[in-house]
Amino acid sequence: MPNPHVNFKALWHGLLTGKLLHMLTTAEGIMTQTDRLNGDGFQEVFATNLFGHFMLVRQLQSLLCGNEKPSRLIWTSSSNARESAFSLSDYQHAKGQESYSSSKYATDLTSVVLNRKFNGQGLYSSVVCPGLVMSNMTYRILPVFLWKLLMPVMWLIRFFAKTYTLTPYNGAEAHVWLFKQKPEYLDSHVKYHSCTSGLGRCYVEPRKMDVDEDTAEKLYQKLLELEEQTLEKYHDLLD
Repeated sequence: MPNPHVNFKALWHGLLTGKLLHMLTTAEGIMTQTDRLNGDGFQEVFATNLFGHFMLVRQLQSLLCGNEKPSRLIWTSSSNARESAFSLSDYQHAKGQESYSSSKYATDLTSVVLNRKFNGQGLYSSVVCPGLVMSNMTYRILPVFLWKLLMPVMWLIRFFAKTYTLTPYNGAEAHVWLFKQKPEYLDSHVKYHSCTSGLGRCYVEPRKMDVDEDTAEKLYQKLLELEEQTLEKYHDLLD
């Protein structure tokens, strides 16, 4: 999430329209980022959050499939993943200002299509959301002194917004829980959210993802094409 900015005008509008809590728990409409091209010519957020991992999975595919025991992929997505921020015609999100949301929605799509293609070969994919975790990334959004003023408020909000996990330990709840499950029994269209009650109890909440199978397939084909171009570009180095 490079150079994250808060849209205070949208935040104020959310307060007036009664949508503030929803906006605070999903960052919908209030978080923008300034993306850039990386050294390989890809949009940096897309490459970091999705494409690099996709290429790794593809390179390991023969090892992940066809084993006696199931193989498992766990993608870290976000409650900020939104279809409205994503476009197949601009799947790297070069033209928008919500590259983080776009990349996370693309992650959801990728997980769904990987399950459809590889569950029969013993490869299973799941998606988690760690909730709102206070990290180096989060602290860049606002000046430090503002965070110090806001932290008591954040703890109070958690009584109403269970995805305010706040600490990395709490945010890892869904990841740890998933490792204990048999992947073949999990719902491939569900995102598993780390949640924390107002009194600090950690638990996992499954939520259906709003993803379109046709869009997922089309994105997958675009990722394969981009992978082929990338491997061809670096063919000499890979040899």
